[in-house]
Amino acid sequence: MNRIVIIGATSGIGLEVAKRYISAGWRVGAAGRNEEALERLRALAPEQVATERLDVTEEQAPTRLTELIGKLGGMDLFLLTSGIGSRNCELEAGVEIATVGTNVVGFTRMVTTAYAYFRTRKGGHLAVISSIAGTKGLGSAPSYSASKRFQSTYIDALAQLAHMEQLDLRFTDIRPGFVATPLLKHPYPMLMRPERVADRIVQALQRKRRRVVIDGRYALLVFFWRLIPNGLWERLNIRAKE
Repeated sequence: MNRIVIIGATSGIGLEVAKRYISAGWRVGAAGRNEEALERLRALAPEQVATERLDVTEEQAPTRLTELIGKLGGMDLFLLTSGIGSRNCELEAGVEIATVGTNVVGFTRMVTTAYAYFRTRKGGHLAVISSIAGTKGLGSAPSYSASKRFQSTYIDALAQLAHMEQLDLRFTDIRPGFVATPLLKHPYPMLMRPERVADRIVQALQRKRRRVVIDGRYALLVFFWRLIPNGLWERLNIRAKE
């Protein structure tokens, strides 16, 4: 039986992806901060689901991840969905630092632990959910967009490292547009349902896609974003997460 570990499986995209892998017959290792939500997920299929209370911002998070892998009996696919983001035009230092704490420091804790596990086994599949916000710096959410660029670049670096080490390790960088999750407090254009996004993510993981933008509308948007000269980009009024 195949085994997946999902960090951030208690709500939103992570929860929907977990449900799909349970239905597909996989063993699922679910981690998150909400113990009640973890228990509800485990109750869906107690024989398939192992859980671990885990906060990526805590120093013991790598140990908790290792323990969850042990409960599951191993790991074939790792998916990191945890992340936070806010509009912060006022540049409140606490908001910026908290975003970095989760999206950069916590991200690094989890991804390096997963990579170390796969390194000992000479292969596996490591996937993360970054964002289209990492395409260019967003003035309304500086720390969020910068942290998402960090994530994508970090995965690029690990992919090169895995090749240097001759590991059969695959990587998937998943870049969604705006998704209707608790992270978004106000309506946004082209808002996607978590269920639809989860379907696309599972499809991308099955195909072992290296990078995927979800969905096609956002792929087109990102294409044009990249064509905008920096001088013009700096004059645009683009609203991000709040």
